[in-house]
Amino acid sequence: MKILIRNGIVVTDEYEKSLDVLIEDGVISRIAENFTADVDIVLDVEGSYVLPGLVDAHCHLRDPGYEYKEDIASGTRSAAMGGFTSVACMPNTNPTADNKTVIRYIIDKAGREGVVHVFPIGAMTKGLKGEELSEMGEMKEAGIVGVSDDGCCVENASVMKKVMLYAKMFGLPVICHCEDSKLAEEGVMNEGELSTRMGLRGKSKAAEEIMIARDIILSQRFDVPVHICHVSTALGVEIIRKAKRNGVKVTAETCPHYFTLTERACEGYNTLAKVNPPLRNEEDIEAIIQGLCDGTIDIIATDHAPHHIDEKNVEFDKAASGLVGFETALPLSYTALVKPGHMSMSELVRKMSVKPAEILKIDKGKLVEGKMADITVFNPNTEYTIDTDKFVSKSKNSPFHGFHVSGRVIATIVNGRIVVKDGKLAV
Repeated sequence: MKILIRNGIVVTDEYEKSLDVLIEDGVISRIAENFTADVDIVLDVEGSYVLPGLVDAHCHLRDPGYEYKEDIASGTRSAAMGGFTSVACMPNTNPTADNKTVIRYIIDKAGREGVVHVFPIGAMTKGLKGEELSEMGEMKEAGIVGVSDDGCCVENASVMKKVMLYAKMFGLPVICHCEDSKLAEEGVMNEGELSTRMGLRGKSKAAEEIMIARDIILSQRFDVPVHICHVSTALGVEIIRKAKRNGVKVTAETCPHYFTLTERACEGYNTLAKVNPPLRNEEDIEAIIQGLCDGTIDIIATDHAPHHIDEKNVEFDKAASGLVGFETALPLSYTALVKPGHMSMSELVRKMSVKPAEILKIDKGKLVEGKMADITVFNPNTEYTIDTDKFVSKSKNSPFHGFHVSGRVIATIVNGRIVVKDGKLAV
């Protein structure tokens, strides 16, 4: 199969140029100006950006165990609709992805039913309990690309030290969910005037910030690289910034909801806006955008967290935390970051393709000749209102329903196979 992508603006982390792209047998064989070739399919994408396939370093596919929320088939199709060609799924499944058997199940099922590349993250500790280390070596052989107890924090500093040293032996990224549960005090939204007025238990920003600082200290002391998940506060950004200046091997991520929404999205007891860590304040949004622009925050991840409607359509304090993010991440990021001039499209590509792949140590996220053809085509000129009813994901739990955005994914190509075409699933 030969595919020619014509009249697009090729964007990498190094340049933006009007170039054509030729794909032969799943491989990018030529990137050049205005050439012709004998091909099977021509995609004329005039006015659109041609990007290296997006890489999501943090998502939840809910498979095994919670397939009523999402499964590998539906989740990878949702990812493809959002322009993601590679996703790294977290281990809080049932059973927990803390052993080679579950990891092999995920990889095998993704090979049979998935339409994008799936890279499992293994649990740091058995059962995500923060007590006993998982068999990281066996999981590495089975195919994991990192370890995390995402959804839970390893609160015992001695255990976390052992996690870091053990993961370092296998060259596995240590991916940290930073939250002191005792300081969080079972809070369900950001602690402040609004939580008090709503009569809801607040969660202090300090619960996140203290654990960010602790994991950075352990990283520095034992020379182990760490990656900080879903940064949501201004002080968290500043702690990471200072650590980087001091040479600590720390990387960090945030998510689109942390630079587009504040805690006010929770007003009216809107459970769709209940996430963990919670939505914060305007000053936190400003700090996160600044952190993205100056390189303090390395990547944008989705933290795609599907939940059944019955888990959201309950009292706020009983509702599940999380939102679906695959199908909104790129348009939200473009609308909030590129369109206002905070960053260039090349810089966004670095945040959503190049750097996530580097952190996970996977050979993805680049658009160059000789690489497998993982490509996203994004039309920045399409303006529309987000309609969650049209999501491909099994779950629709998003607070962005009705939001006006610019930019839509019109094609996603994985290993030279067109899985999204004209903005619709092709598989």
